[in-house]
Amino acid sequence: MLDQIIQFDHFVFELINGQWHNALFDWLLPILRNKYLWMPLYLFLLIFILTNFPKNGWKYVLVIFLTVFLADQLSASLIKPLVDRCRPCKLEPFNENVRLLVNCGSGRSFVSSHATNHFALATCWSFLLARYFRWIIPLTFFWAFAISYSQVYVGVHFPLDIFCGGILGIFIGLFTGWLGRFFES
Repeated sequence: MLDQIIQFDHFVFELINGQWHNALFDWLLPILRNKYLWMPLYLFLLIFILTNFPKNGWKYVLVIFLTVFLADQLSASLIKPLVDRCRPCKLEPFNENVRLLVNCGSGRSFVSSHATNHFALATCWSFLLARYFRWIIPLTFFWAFAISYSQVYVGVHFPLDIFCGGILGIFIGLFTGWLGRFFES
């Protein structure tokens, strides 16, 4: 059963990375997955939350920091060392056919920290802010999906790494979003 799952995972990876590519995505997706691109957005959201939610804004900011901390630590420091799965760009002889558009990285593959972090943030932000801004739910989940998809497209993660990282991130975001709501005044 596990072999069939891994074969399917490799098959979907080869579709996304090897066949479903185009010049626009070859240019855009390596940029989209760059963490520094999103720093202005994070800064804007922190200022926006502190400014527009004076009663609970600082609690929301603490919850957002907790979200990132939990997502990153669980994915990168706990699960990746336990599972110890090679990235597609490092898995021989599989890596001979990988279209690598960014640096492969030295870390492990399962679960994707990008997917975990971004789905955790999308879920937490949605949980905290959707009652004020309904549009935030599809927007943040599209954002998390696009960044996660780009990880497969550029050749550094398998789809299963993304899927499981996304699920983990959603659970973390639900927990921290619930905490944020719980501690509202």
